[in-house]
Amino acid sequence: MPVHWPGRDNFVSNSQLLKDWQIMAFIELTDISKVYRTTTAVEDINLNVEKGEFISFLGPSGCGKTTTLRMIAGFEFPNSGSINLDGEDITYLTPSKRNIGMVFQSYALFPNMTIGQNIGFGLQARKMSKAEIKQKVDEMLALVHLETHIDKYPYQLSGGQQQRIALARALAINPRVLLLDEPLSALDAKIRVELRLEIRRIQQTMGITTVYVTHDQEEAMLLSDRVVVMSQGHVEQVGSPSSIYNFPANEFVAQFVGQLNLLPVSNVNLENATCTLAGQSIKFEPAPERKLSGTPRLAIRPEELQIGAADEMNALYGRVESVLFLGAVVRLRVNVDGVMFTADIFNERQITYPRSGDDIVISFSNHSCWLI
Repeated sequence: MPVHWPGRDNFVSNSQLLKDWQIMAFIELTDISKVYRTTTAVEDINLNVEKGEFISFLGPSGCGKTTTLRMIAGFEFPNSGSINLDGEDITYLTPSKRNIGMVFQSYALFPNMTIGQNIGFGLQARKMSKAEIKQKVDEMLALVHLETHIDKYPYQLSGGQQQRIALARALAINPRVLLLDEPLSALDAKIRVELRLEIRRIQQTMGITTVYVTHDQEEAMLLSDRVVVMSQGHVEQVGSPSSIYNFPANEFVAQFVGQLNLLPVSNVNLENATCTLAGQSIKFEPAPERKLSGTPRLAIRPEELQIGAADEMNALYGRVESVLFLGAVVRLRVNVDGVMFTADIFNERQITYPRSGDDIVISFSNHSCWLI
């Protein structure tokens, strides 16, 4: 189903993106599919990743993002398709022959080894000298700011510190690619925020190509150069965080990434870019694509809505059903002639917010809404 949005003529299709990135591709996934008995986990995935790029696979549980990551790592083999790394076909190589670093959700540190021994484990397996291992371990501990913890055991560290050690261990072997499978999901909110910034700092410092799996949209937006949105084993859209959020390719992406109002409309006139919402006339941005299939709905982000009427803006007259205080944002649930939608306004200490039961006017520009 086509999507209409402002600036749509500046949009580049996924197939065109693939062609543009192919020249510089460091990781190439070509027609990758994975089937478990009768269940298709991943189907016809095509993706090129540039050297030094940070890519996130984003999607709900069961969408195929972790399966795709595991195929890059070599823990799973595809039923069809190929995986190339820096020009080498690694589709069916074992993990030990790929020189890839992996960080898991569960830390996976050896409890009977010290922190220094954990980080140096991969180096010892590569038969490096004790002096070389000591130097590398010291470098990695400095990188993650845990220099004084070298002789401690994992149980003596917090969850966030253990995950930093897991990251240091993965990087110690100088991997060609770093893979992270939801590494922060077991941590509390504050540590999660701190550690994701640390992961991005380390990735940029080392310039290492990184593939990250998460179901947290904020995490993907903050960390990534590009985001790969997945659903039911398919790639729905690939793009920068801003393009994914502002110009979603379809309804799934629009709803999964951020909050979104999807409002039923009638009397759609594509020629004049007008429609009717809850008996009120609405203007939307004209789009180059003129065809709509199915039942069209008006899409608008909650933060695009303003309280009060404004010149040359769409206006909706409704009643406040609820007011939710979320810290930086105050979220209003508004009933417009039986149609419920959400409006977000920034919190200010001196501002007076509407109350439940208040009649209000919500305004928004035609540039902020599009038809799905």
